[in-house]
Amino acid sequence: MAERMSALTLTDAAAGRVKELLEGRGKPSVGIRIGVKTKGCSGLTYTLEFADEKGPLDEVVQFGGVTVLIDPKASMFILGTEMDFVEEKLQNGFVFRNPNEKGRCGCGESFHV
Repeated sequence: MAERMSALTLTDAAAGRVKELLEGRGKPSVGIRIGVKTKGCSGLTYTLEFADEKGPLDEVVQFGGVTVLIDPKASMFILGTEMDFVEEKLQNGFVFRNPNEKGRCGCGESFHV
């Protein structure tokens, strides 16, 4: 039987940053929710938000002490994606390495599958 591909993995840096954000929020959270929405010149962009409760169809990923909920409408677009947190001289933020991407816009704001 083939092993099921993980919907999402987090690097240690991403898990650490999510944990910091959740601790600094000031109110209890279930975790964060990842989704996608139509935006930008390539079609889709990732969304991140605090999750106060688990939706009935959310997929749950736990890694490094944090819980990530995946919006059911996003699952097919992010299957196998690695979420990282990168700190560079001029910018820092979450980076998604998605094996399903067929292209990305020049500014990096959106992608298509």
